[in-house]
Amino acid sequence: MHISEGVLSGPVIAAGWALAAGGLAAGLKKTHTEKLPETALVSAALFLASLVHVPLGPSSIHLTLLGLAGVMLGWSAVPALFIALLLQGILFQFGGLLSLGVNTTVMGTAALAGSGVYRAILPRIPARLGFLPAFASGFTAVIAGTVLVCAALFFSDMELRATAALLFAANLPLAAVEGVISAFTVAFLSKTVPQYVS
Repeated sequence: MHISEGVLSGPVIAAGWALAAGGLAAGLKKTHTEKLPETALVSAALFLASLVHVPLGPSSIHLTLLGLAGVMLGWSAVPALFIALLLQGILFQFGGLLSLGVNTTVMGTAALAGSGVYRAILPRIPARLGFLPAFASGFTAVIAGTVLVCAALFFSDMELRATAALLFAANLPLAAVEGVISAFTVAFLSKTVPQYVS
C-alpha cells in the first residue's frame, strides 16, 4: 500500500499531510509512556512485514498487519506507522517522503478501521467464535486501506482508474490472508499477553 513518489497530485499530497498531521497529533496524545515499548515493537513488525513483496502482475503485494496494529495500539498505531513508513522511505525508497503523508493517512485510517470493527464485534459474539473479531479486523483493514489508495490514485489522475481497479482486485486475497494471520496472532496474544489485545 505504499504509493510511490511522482504519482500523486499536489492537492492529494497536501490533503494527505494535513490528515496525517491530525492523526499523528491524536495518536501521540493517546500514547502513554507505559505503551511505548509495545508501540515500538509493533512499529518494528510493520517495518519488517512490508519489506517482503510478492510479485502480482505489474505490481506486488505485501503483508501490512494493519488490523493487528489497530487492535494492539488503537490511535497509537498512527505514529507507529509513520515511523515505519519514514524509515522505509529513507532506507529503501519504499513510498517516498512527499507521499509519506498520504501513506500514513491510508494505513493509519485502515488500522483504526480494523480496531473499530474488532471492538464492535468482540462483545457480541459467543466465545466459540472468538476468532471472528480478529479476522474481521485484519480483513477490514486491508480493504479500507486499498479503497483509500484507490481513491488517492483516482483523484490524482483519471488515467489511473485501471491501475486502481487492478490494485483492489490484487488485494482481495491479501485481505483474507491478513484476516487469518490476525486471528491466529490475537488468539496467541490473548493467551500469553492478554493486555496487548484487551
